[in-house]
Order: sequence, then structure tokens, then C-alpha cells
Amino acid sequence: MSGTLPIETVLPALRSAVAANANCLLVAQPGAGKTTRVPLALLEDTPPSGRWLLLEPRRVAARLAAAFLADQLGESVGNTVGYRVRGDSKTSSQTRLEVVTQGILIRMLQDDPTLSDVTGVIFDEFHERSLDADLGLTLMIEAQQVLREDLKILIMSATLDTRALLDLLGPETPLIECPGRQWPVTTFYRNASLQTPPVTHQANVIIEALAAHDGDILVFLPGQREIRELHNALASRLAEGIEVSPLYGQLPLAQQQEVLSASRQSCRRIILSTAIAESSVTVPGVRIVVDSGRERVPIYQPRSGLTRLTTRLVNRASADQRRGRAGREAAGFCYRLWSEETVLASHREPEIQQSDLAGLVFELARWGAGDPDSLNWVTPPPPGAFRSSQEQLQMLELLQHQDASQLTPLGRQCARWPTHPRLARLLEFADKQDSLDCKGIACWLLSWLEERPESSEPDALGALAAMIKAGQSAGHRQRRLEQTARQWAQRLRISLPQPNMTTMQSVAPMLLLQAYPDRIALSQGEGRYKLFSGGQASLPQQHPLSQSLLLLALELDGQPSNARIFSAVSLPEATLAHQYPESMHWVPQAFWDESAERLVANECRRLRLGHRELTLATRPGTVSVSSLPADTVANALLQGLRRRGFLRWSDADRQLLGRLRLLHNTVGDPWPEVEETLLLESLEQWLAPHVVGLHRLDQVDRLPLGKILLESLDWSLQDALNKLTPTHIKVPSGSNISIDYSGDEPILAVKLQEMFGQGETPAIVAGRVPLLVHLLSPARRPVQVTRDLAGFWQTSYFDVRKDLRGRYPKHPWPEDPATAVATAKTKPRQ
Repeated sequence: MSGTLPIETVLPALRSAVAANANCLLVAQPGAGKTTRVPLALLEDTPPSGRWLLLEPRRVAARLAAAFLADQLGESVGNTVGYRVRGDSKTSSQTRLEVVTQGILIRMLQDDPTLSDVTGVIFDEFHERSLDADLGLTLMIEAQQVLREDLKILIMSATLDTRALLDLLGPETPLIECPGRQWPVTTFYRNASLQTPPVTHQANVIIEALAAHDGDILVFLPGQREIRELHNALASRLAEGIEVSPLYGQLPLAQQQEVLSASRQSCRRIILSTAIAESSVTVPGVRIVVDSGRERVPIYQPRSGLTRLTTRLVNRASADQRRGRAGREAAGFCYRLWSEETVLASHREPEIQQSDLAGLVFELARWGAGDPDSLNWVTPPPPGAFRSSQEQLQMLELLQHQDASQLTPLGRQCARWPTHPRLARLLEFADKQDSLDCKGIACWLLSWLEERPESSEPDALGALAAMIKAGQSAGHRQRRLEQTARQWAQRLRISLPQPNMTTMQSVAPMLLLQAYPDRIALSQGEGRYKLFSGGQASLPQQHPLSQSLLLLALELDGQPSNARIFSAVSLPEATLAHQYPESMHWVPQAFWDESAERLVANECRRLRLGHRELTLATRPGTVSVSSLPADTVANALLQGLRRRGFLRWSDADRQLLGRLRLLHNTVGDPWPEVEETLLLESLEQWLAPHVVGLHRLDQVDRLPLGKILLESLDWSLQDALNKLTPTHIKVPSGSNISIDYSGDEPILAVKLQEMFGQGETPAIVAGRVPLLVHLLSPARRPVQVTRDLAGFWQTSYFDVRKDLRGRYPKHPWPEDPATAVATAKTKPRQ
């Protein structure tokens, strides 16, 4: 094996550190050789009975790394070095280094928390901070601390948040750093004018780079659509002998490997890639990088349960990684399609902060640690998104309603399927059916939902059926779709059937309803739909699907209002009634009519899942408000308050809110957050009992809301409130002056003469919060605002005295205010 890689200089120190410590960090710059040399070096130090796992963020990177490592040993993949990714593996009894994707590690830990035959795990390219990588590391640390003290963890990347990792693993964790082998890269900035379409500008810069430099070009684009558009734009502008190759995750593996292969061709190449080429793999022959400066990321929205794909500026760390691709084999050139003055964020946010956490919540419940605070994280999951995902899994009946940290019996059954919990529920339902057609359609649907082949056709079943019918003529997308469907059929122990459209239209909605009950959408006419999860969505009015009363919206753009439906299926009412028979029952209800500004009663059919509901149909004029139960009317009033969007607080109430807000911001738990939006969300917890018997919002407005809110707190907090945040404070003159809590900080407004002799600034919250003192003139106008009363007496007071004592001669203006007698009168008492 070659000894010329930079990593060779630190391998002895790294091997010693790994041998002597449970955890170790390696920061090795691009081109250092960490992926190709470190795993084999550690394997040399490991007894024959031990083995290592090498984690890679993508399937193509895992397979390529395994092939390269095996080649260094002069072996085929599957002997000493093997790989395992979902749906494919090459290992044997001789395998001692297994390259796996991050999701595979989580399933291995769930099956065997001790990883009994594993010496250690190497987290490669950890800077990408995928959800699976973060969760895998957290579970590894738990296993290490509780079950396997000898289990080794090595985290390596070109860029690591070493401070956060050392906080997690312990400050004694060895940190090894290694420079890379990077050739110089010259950078050019080519910002487009507003009049030039992005794809035209991209093509222009590529043509410029082709003429100016030798070597292949790697172009970074945010997604497949942009790759396709640029491919078409270049088609008529390139000379012969220049090949354009796409590179993205949904390409067949063989095609990805061909692009990433070290074999050279006589023609120059332009490789149009997503972020898949940003790290983990080297694209041979590349001397030029053209970076669009854009990335497409999914942003999860806990309130709606939807994920919105957002195209945004790339971060600085990613931009530098992309630039470095041009200098891996020789001096290179990078064209950045933005201005040099553009400010980029420093790093990519961890996926855990912006993703759907349903899979993570499900895996934690399987692990037996439903409370994320009981585990150690580099970045803990956001509480709001975590709770939202728990509610989603409870709605799917996978988590217990009484204890969201525990799986239900159905949840435990679904744990055997290696996919998102939604889709696992679909598979579990299909597996229990006797129909071969039902099982086969489930496989096709699951493949469609996982692979997400791009299609402009909103009718998901029509698009899927067309692709199945097209067969091999549909190209690599159909081959990939069919390959994944066959893998699921293998797990279901069936031969994959070719479904007909009639059967699919009757069976698929029933299956999809198992996975997406919260995506039910009710027609409002003209292609507009009301979503069960809240908000509105739309289809083109002329599309046949828009004639459906009910839809299952499988894919939306995630906008909070007027979302665009990209993919949906028509949901027959009979299918909904079979799954949720209660949705067919007429029940009385009350609701707040905004136009009439009063409570209205009618009968309705509605679907309820968790705390959400969707009214499917109404029948007016059959019931009256007075005939309804009091709690039904009370709940309608609370909904009316929420729709109105505010509560009517008195001035005294706002003082109370200011005191509680100050304690929450200063002390934290157990003092509650009292922002208006949160109080409106929690009306059932503090206001509901007090609106029973009321019928109008103006009656609610006359309630003593502050007193009600205070009484909803634990008695110990009520007792502590006056001690920590008194409404009045006694000043040196003997007066009790009120404290104003209505602003951002508490204010004491008091006449200057009443504070003579007060050396220290008055403070509340057990001395933690000094009051902002507004010192007033005898006419009660502010003459000084200070948090440093002692400093005021020594300095600014004399300017104030000089300015005011002539205007207010009946009031005392002593030369030494620190020792003078305070007074509320015109003359001090004798």
C-alpha cells in the first residue's frame, strides 16, 4: 500500500490513540486518505475475531469505498472487506471490515445493542450531520456506556465541530489532525445579471471554462430538474467529443459508478451533479468546478406535519468542499456563480434541526428511551418537532396514547420493516391480507414512495401505472422502481405481480390510507382542498383528480397556505368509511361563526385523529346551541377565541403577564411561557372550566383572565410570585412605588427626592434582576434613566441638580444625595 498519502504521517498516533481510548476524533483535510487508509490500519491492530464497521452517508459511497479497500488488499469485495446497504450486501464469514450506510448501523444496534462481534465503528464524513448519523452516534454512546465499555468509536471528517463533540465524548478524547493533499485552486466569481435566466448563465460559464482550461468539469446543481434543464441547454452548444453525464442519488448504481470510475476516456466530460459529489467520493479527471451556489433541502414544519423543499444559498463549508473537488488530482479552477461579496452561512444545520423526526422518535421508542433528554446528543432534537412526531405516530397507532415513549403492539410489529414508520404501517397491513394483488400493489406503492421518481403528473396511480406498463422503455427510473419493488416482494415472500389499473385503483387508496390518514384533503370546489393537517392546497382545476371529493395528498410543496399538490390519489368515501366508520355518523356540534359573530349549531360528519379533526359534511337547522352539552359549547367558544387570535387582557392582567414572562426568561422552569400564541394553544388547560355556561365571546372577555391564569399555576408558584416579583417596592421616603412590568424589563418610576440615601439599585427575583430606575422631576417627568444608582449620585446628579433646583426651589437638592434624607414632600422632615 502506498505510503505517500498525508494520513500516513499521523497513523501511528491515531493507532495508539484508538488502542488506548474508547473514543477518538480525526480531522483530516480533503485528499489526506482517511477513508482509504485508516480502516485497514485499524484492522491490522485488531485480533482476527474482531471486526470494524465503516459508516458512509450514501449507498454509492459505501459500495465504492468497499471496492477500493478490497482492491488494496488484492481481494474481491465480500472477503475481508464487504458492504451492506439496504437491499444489497456482499459479505461472508471472512468479512472483518464492513462498509455500511448509517441507517444500517441503527438496525444493527436495535437487533443487538451490544454489537457483540464488533470491535469499533468509524463514522466517516460526520460533518454532513445526517439524522441517521446523529442518532447512530447517540445510540452507540449509550451502548458503550451501559453495555460495552470496550466498544470503540472513531469520528472523522474534513470539517468537524470539535468543541461540540468533545463536550459530548469528554475533553480527554484524543483529537488527531492531519493536513490534506490539495492542489491550488484558482477561484473566479461569475454573478448572473437579473435579465439572464440561470440555466443560460450556467451554460455560458461552462462554455467559458471549457475554452480556458483543460480537464473535466464538475457542475454542482440543486436537483434533478436543474440537471435536466442544463443538459438540454448544453446539447446544441457543445463540440463533438464532449460528453455530458448526470450524477444524482436516484441514478442506477452502475451508472453512478461509471461516472465515478477511475477509468479514463478520450473525450472530455461535463458532470452535472447534485450534492452527492460534494464529499465522500473523488470524481477522477475533474480539474474545473462550476458551482451554482444552490442546494435543495427539506424543511419539516411541525405544525402542519409537512416537509417543504427549499432551494437556498449553499453554506460556506459546503462551498469550500465543492471548490476542493477541482484540486484533488492537480491544480484546478472553480467558477462560483455568485458575487464575491455574497455572505454565506458558515455551516450546514444538522439535519436533526430541520427534518421530520418520526423515524427518530420511533427508533428511540424501540430502544426504550422515549425521552430524548435521557440520552447524549451532539445536537438534541427540537422539542416542538419531537412532540409533533410523537403525535403523528400516536395518530398512526404506533405509539401508546398514555405513554408516548412506548410502542403499541402494532408499532412493535411494524419495527421489522426497514423503512419510515408510515410505510411500515402500510406494509404491515398488506402482509396481513390474503390477497396477492394487495401485497404486490403494496410493493409497487412502497417503491414509488421511496424512490420518488420525478413526474409532472399529479395522479400518482396513473403515473405509477404508466411507468409499470412502459417497462424497459421507461429507462433507468423504471428499472430502479421495479428493482426496489422486487426487494420488498422478497421480504413479503411473494413473486411481484404486474397489477392492472382497475385493481390498483380499488386497492391502493386503502393501502395508502394506512400510511397517510393525516393527508386526507376535502374538496372546496374549483381544485381547492382543505387539508386534514390544516391549511389549504390546490390542484389544477382542469385536472380530472380535482373532481374528487376526497384526496390523499401524498406530496405537497409544504407551503403553510395554498400549498400545491404534486402527487395524490382519489379516496373513495367507502374506503374512508371502512377504515374509519365513525366518520359516517352525524353528530351535533357548535362552532363560532365569524361573519355572524356568534355560536352556531348544526350536525356534521367528521373525522377525528389525535387532536385534529376534519369536518366532512354538515347538516344545518337540525339542532340549537341551547340543546348541546355545556362542554361542547365551551369547546366551540375556545375555538372561536383561537380563530379571533387574541385575548382581552386588562392592564392589571398585562402586569401579571410581564411578571411571569420575566420569571420564565430569568429562572426558566417551572415558570411557564406566557406568550399569547402559546396561551391560545393551551386554553383547555387553564381557561376551559371557566367558559362553561357562556355563549358569547364578549362574556369571555369580561372574565378575570389574569386571576384565572394565576390560579392555574401550582400553589407554590403563586406563593413565590409576590416574593420574586413584587407589584410594589418600598423606597427610602417610605412610599410604596409600583413596578411596571409591561415592557421588556421592569421599571421603577419614582421622584428623585424619594431615593436620597439609596446606594444600591433596587433588584428583584432574589437580587438577580436590577430595576431600570426612571428618576422623575417634581413634575413627574423623567430626568434620568439608570441601572446604576450609586454611579448617578456620584456623577450625573450634579448636572440634574444644577438644571432643576432653580425651577423647583421648594424641593431639596442636597450637595450629598447619598446621605441626604429622602422625602416625598417639598421639605425634608426635621
